[in-house]
Amino acid sequence: MARKPSLLIFYLMLMFLLLVKENNGVITESPTPQPQPTGNLPMYGSTPGSLHPQECGPRCTERCSKTAFKKPCMFFCQKCCTVCLCVPPGTYGNKQFCPCYNNWKTKRGGPKCP
Repeated sequence: MARKPSLLIFYLMLMFLLLVKENNGVITESPTPQPQPTGNLPMYGSTPGSLHPQECGPRCTERCSKTAFKKPCMFFCQKCCTVCLCVPPGTYGNKQFCPCYNNWKTKRGGPKCP
């Protein structure tokens, strides 16, 4: 009677080892899905270097339109836009479309660009 549970454990371990061997010991995860732009967001100006410096004002006005802190938002958005020459689409988030805008940090490590 004592042999049956140990035999079952042996078979389970054997199956596990065969599964690991088939995957070469590598457990992979599916990549996280990236947010896709919606149809109403213009993509012009949301890729690095796609804006001219004089186009930063209108793009930042759109970006900062829903914040309660318009002056600081506009100041930092325009500063980031003149360096990165892009502004992410929408009023919040979507920073993955502009890596320069996304990766510019303050001295404390927080995001510099709104």
